Amino acid sequence: MEALLASTFTVAIAEIGDKTQLLALLLAARFKNKTAIIMGILLSTLFNHFAAAWLGQWAINWVSPDIARYLVAASFFAIALWVLIPDKVDAEESRFYKMGPFVATFILFFIAEMGDKTQIATVVLAAKYDALAMVVAGTTLGMLLANVPVVIAGHFSAEKLPMKWIHRGCAILFALLGVATLMVN
Repeated sequence: MEALLASTFTVAIAEIGDKTQLLALLLAARFKNKTAIIMGILLSTLFNHFAAAWLGQWAINWVSPDIARYLVAASFFAIALWVLIPDKVDAEESRFYKMGPFVATFILFFIAEMGDKTQIATVVLAAKYDALAMVVAGTTLGMLLANVPVVIAGHFSAEKLPMKWIHRGCAILFALLGVATLMVN
């Protein structure tokens, strides 16, 4: 249960102001079918985060537990710094738009999530917890918690949120996760 809650909370916070959240806003403005957009986000995130979590668990098996703990902690610290750099999404017309809201969302989210903070966080969380299904469920739930309200509101603007403070709070969260990882024996 700890893996599920930590993964949900971590990704939901990290996703605020992230490029995939901005992409959700663009897709909501472009397409009327909000259900198709939400389903595209759900399935894309499940596939992407499953692969990331599997990679995290596979990689952690190749190093000793002590080194793994330091690598996971260092990864949390790196993400804490990375979160302080705001993301942007190009608003240009995508060739995927003509494929409809579900396919466009699925493909664009999958691509946007590659190497993204939340994907890297999923790798790190899966390395920290030996609970692949709970990490994937949690990170996917976190993505939905952050993106579904944006899709439903449609007109919602990330510019109205205090992004500087949200990014700083998120950086503190990841730094605390790094410290907690170092403290666990």
